[in-house]
Amino acid sequence: MMPLVFAEAGQPQIIRKIGGSPEVKKHLEDLGFNVGGEVSVINSLGNNLIVKVKESRVAVSDELARKIMI
Repeated sequence: MMPLVFAEAGQPQIIRKIGGSPEVKKHLEDLGFNVGGEVSVINSLGNNLIVKVKESRVAVSDELARKIMI
């Protein structure tokens, strides 16, 4: 298991765990990040990641991406 920030771009990954406070977990779930779901890193821009989750593209900060374990 490793944080999403270390994922290779373009490779689909399965979300294994979501860490952080209950508020952070709820926020990530609202964005579509659910345990068992698929996520792909599209690109990294500075300290942000552009990821594809549930047929949508979402920008997440480096801090949030470190709470998503794949």
